[in-house]
Amino acid sequence: MADASPRTDTSTDDTDDKNQRLERGQFVVAASDSSDKSKEKSGDQKMLRRLAQNREAARKSRLRKKAYVQQLESSRLKLSQLEQELQRARQQGMFISSSGDQSQSMSGNGAMAFDVEYARWLEEQNRQINELRAAVNSHAGDIELRTIVDNVTTHFDDIFRLKRSAAKADVFHILSGMWKTPAERCFMWIGGFRSSELLKLLMSQLEPLTEQQVLGILNLQQSSQQAEDALSQGMEALQQSLAESLANGSPGPSGSSGNVANYMGQMAMAMGKLGTLEVFLRQADNLRQQTLQQMHRILTTRQSARAALAINDYFSRLRALSSLWLARPRE
Repeated sequence: MADASPRTDTSTDDTDDKNQRLERGQFVVAASDSSDKSKEKSGDQKMLRRLAQNREAARKSRLRKKAYVQQLESSRLKLSQLEQELQRARQQGMFISSSGDQSQSMSGNGAMAFDVEYARWLEEQNRQINELRAAVNSHAGDIELRTIVDNVTTHFDDIFRLKRSAAKADVFHILSGMWKTPAERCFMWIGGFRSSELLKLLMSQLEPLTEQQVLGILNLQQSSQQAEDALSQGMEALQQSLAESLANGSPGPSGSSGNVANYMGQMAMAMGKLGTLEVFLRQADNLRQQTLQQMHRILTTRQSARAALAINDYFSRLRALSSLWLARPRE
């Protein structure tokens, strides 16, 4: 009987230890389960937030796309209206054109006609650029590629011819860039792009270039910059001269016959100076056209193709930027 008690105590202690270990194990398991559930809950919350962000981004993207499509549709309707107005003007005899010449007889109709012709020119350019891009991506031969590049270059020359004809009817319409999108107008210089700036943009797009090609493009850029500076100074001098002529003249065509004669003489002189604007526009366009032609002479056929694509993509992005800007939500 004396030996039974210690064994009983030892058994009881062992049982208590086992119970404590079991409780600790259950606590650890419970804590682990709680931690896992917490992590799972946190992961679910992150996933829900990510899904919500994705849905919001998709919603905004749909709204932007819808606004852009609406802007394009609006532009298409405006173009259709312009074409209808042009057709009515032709039927009424207000628009006169000779074969192969796009000159207009009246200023307002000339500007409207140019806008329509420019839209058609732009549509044809997009078609030719798509053809050129497909040829480049399919690694077309040099002969085929040269033919397409020449077609694109020839078509680009057409816009200068259209601008010359339109300037005879309304030089202010061409100089102001109202036929361009708002973003394009920000970069306009005397009715078009700056050749020197365009060459800067193309340099990085045409690499690798040989040392001789780099030197040729840099020289072309420098000569273009000098010509642009000279034309800009000429425009400033013309504006100053015109302002002085108008400021120093008689107050108006009223009063004595002498005042009327002075006023008409003043207006005639100012009109003559305004006519010089057409000369500046023609010289600026000649500079642009000659710069592009010389650039193509410096480059290989494939480089010329890449240059044409880069130029088109640059102006396309400006037009797209304008569409997005005009379609932006107004608060």
